[in-house]
Amino acid sequence: METDSETLIEQFQDTLWMEQGLSDNTLKAYGSDLKQFASWLKHKSLLDTQAADVSTYLAVKFQQGSSARSSARLLSSLRRFFTFLVRHGAMAEDPCARIEAPHVGKRLPATLSEQDVEQLLAAPDCSNLLGLRDRAMLELLYATGLRVSELVSLRIEQINFRQGAIRVVGKGDKDRLIPMGEEAVTWLESYKNNARKEILGQRQTDDLFVTRRAGAMTRQAFWHIIKRYAKKAGINKPLSPHTLRHAFATHLLNHGADLRVVQLLLGHSDLSTTQIYTHIARERLKDLHARCHPRG
Repeated sequence: METDSETLIEQFQDTLWMEQGLSDNTLKAYGSDLKQFASWLKHKSLLDTQAADVSTYLAVKFQQGSSARSSARLLSSLRRFFTFLVRHGAMAEDPCARIEAPHVGKRLPATLSEQDVEQLLAAPDCSNLLGLRDRAMLELLYATGLRVSELVSLRIEQINFRQGAIRVVGKGDKDRLIPMGEEAVTWLESYKNNARKEILGQRQTDDLFVTRRAGAMTRQAFWHIIKRYAKKAGINKPLSPHTLRHAFATHLLNHGADLRVVQLLLGHSDLSTTQIYTHIARERLKDLHARCHPRG
């Protein structure tokens, strides 16, 4: 194994991609953390890293304003990288092995009320081509709980209008079949049969959601679209790229869906990842009880 820091990081990313099928965004995040650490080490090789180096680096980042959550994520990146080096015989010991991660409480993801979602879905002007496309995207995102990256990468062959379902290849190249619901199917068919053809003109592509340049919608561009419609709908709550995904899960649980069903729909490999939404649903029930019960 070569010892150049940049080469080591690239080999680490390649191994993660081949063995675990991690997304480009995840691999880039690992790469960014490791390159920043390598830069901080200056002329010292990553292979010569000691536990004191890692502890000092985390302390410096904390003094610069890094949160406990960011520090825990950073330590996780370093630990995974050095475990990889030890496994391949490039290092004898993981310098992170005895370093404890900062305690991080569970952070509840930001979500929207059902009324917020209705206002957001109604925000696009469906009398024009791009507005109809945006409405179809928003409806599908809320109806299926897709990750935004999964939504923008959808292709025509993944949609089955007769069954009212989509086939998605998520993290780790795992397939899942997700029902769309009648409302999303209606908007998606309207977009596909009308707006999509006109947006493309004479150009051809298998991408489902397209731009006037005949390319696929990007994750960043769609996120700007969501924020624009949220502003138009008067929604002032904090938003993230996963806001409608969180709303999808929370609203299903609020209406009695089984947790394991939600897990399958979201594509979570571990049920504990899905359980975070039960806390949101429970808080909403407590709030409803406090507002509506005579002795609340």
